[in-house]
Amino acid sequence: MPGSVTIGHAEALVLLSHPDAERLTTMLRQMSSMLEASGPNRLTEAQVTELCEGRMENRGELTEWCRNLSQYLNAHL
Repeated sequence: MPGSVTIGHAEALVLLSHPDAERLTTMLRQMSSMLEASGPNRLTEAQVTELCEGRMENRGELTEWCRNLSQYLNAHL
């Protein structure tokens, strides 16, 4: 159709080795635990801010993201 424009966002496929995917799953699960923890194992607000580079709204959002991605990866290993 003359004058029409299609703008799209292509998503790239990323491949990980099985051991790397397992390691990433474990790391994300541990990170969600450290975000929720109280006491000395809890990530500080400064650490959360640094990890998020200002893109996450709060600790709860990052915790949920880590947990959900970890569960998704684990289910597909």
